Amino acid sequence: MELYPFNALLARMKYIARWGLMRAARTESLSEHTADAAILAHTLCLVSQTIFGTDVRPETVAVAALYHDASEILTGDMPTPVKYKSEPLRAAYKAVEADAAHTLGALLPDAVRAGMDGYLSGGILTQKERQLLKAADRLSALIKCVEEENAGNREFTGARAQQTAALAAMECPEADYFMQHMLPCYDWTLDELSAGGPQPG
Repeated sequence: MELYPFNALLARMKYIARWGLMRAARTESLSEHTADAAILAHTLCLVSQTIFGTDVRPETVAVAALYHDASEILTGDMPTPVKYKSEPLRAAYKAVEADAAHTLGALLPDAVRAGMDGYLSGGILTQKERQLLKAADRLSALIKCVEEENAGNREFTGARAQQTAALAAMECPEADYFMQHMLPCYDWTLDELSAGGPQPG
């Protein structure tokens, strides 16, 4: 009987910690980040559809977001300053990611793999959808920085500025909309969130 360990291996995402070079108030797992990115990607796609009239597929992008960092099960989470230090390093890491995605896909039955490859590689997405997924990925990182600063941790101040600048440079109106209308709510307390915002008095 043939056995296929794809899902069992992906379940290990919960053991991979992000922000390895940073002193964090609370450790964030790759599994948490993946779920957050999928929710954000779905929201950005709905904003794109309904507010900007763009032809995107929210459900497809959300599923792609669930797998967008799956290769890190094999590669680990390389710190951003290292990953993007130079173009040769960036290209080399992209090649490693592509090889890891291929390796993961090989852990599925052939018939299932055919439908999974586009999600593991991101190839199923249009250029606009890839932009929205990348924006969701960066927003997830930015929100982590906000949460850390709200916990009194100044370690993430520089990272917050970097992520904010990177999002602005993307020229993604959906991300701009999120940052203007949704991101400020991450500073609210639970009571304020439940009440729809800070209450007077």
